[in-house]
Amino acid sequence: MIRKDFYETLGVARDASDEDLKKAYRKLVRQYHPDRNPGDRTAEEKIREINAAYEVVGDPEKRRTYDRLRFGDEVRDETPDPGVILEHMEQKLFDEGRKEIFAQFIKDTKRIKAELAVVRERTVAAQGYDTFKDSIVAERGAEILPEFVTADMDARRDRILDVAVQMMVSQGAVRKDDAAAVNALRQRFKETFQKGRINGFGAALELLYVRR
Repeated sequence: MIRKDFYETLGVARDASDEDLKKAYRKLVRQYHPDRNPGDRTAEEKIREINAAYEVVGDPEKRRTYDRLRFGDEVRDETPDPGVILEHMEQKLFDEGRKEIFAQFIKDTKRIKAELAVVRERTVAAQGYDTFKDSIVAERGAEILPEFVTADMDARRDRILDVAVQMMVSQGAVRKDDAAAVNALRQRFKETFQKGRINGFGAALELLYVRR
């Protein structure tokens, strides 16, 4: 599966220093700059790819996010499959949301027990006996997350989504100049991240759940 890797685009190793990244970027910009390649469409495309890559990995925070979201070293085919790429990214974002909430929530045993009591009451009312019913847990998670998720957590999520969308643009899964498609993709990723958060809430509760 062909994967456009920002490190490969810049011709550097994944463990390259920030200074090495900057040097590689400047060298490539000089090489492919339109002024040095008038009328060369290949050079124009190359400079866009170089700028897109450096916009992400040239920023320390975005680089850390990219390293978490990037694709592995799969066997390469001749053409990329946008559907597989999107599915892979959605799983990454789901995991990001899940781990974020699980890590926060698992620290508060008292709150977990209180939420389990609410879930248990609703479950018994709905079906007459106690089980760990995923749909009821998810419903409760969606209710309480707005009070639990901080502005900083949402800001972090938005930065992750920015990088994810940039990666999808670089992979050709969506065109950068198609604003409607880009916005739709971002919304789709946001919903996936939220599902991950709700799943993280459920995972924290499940660790302490004891059937009665």
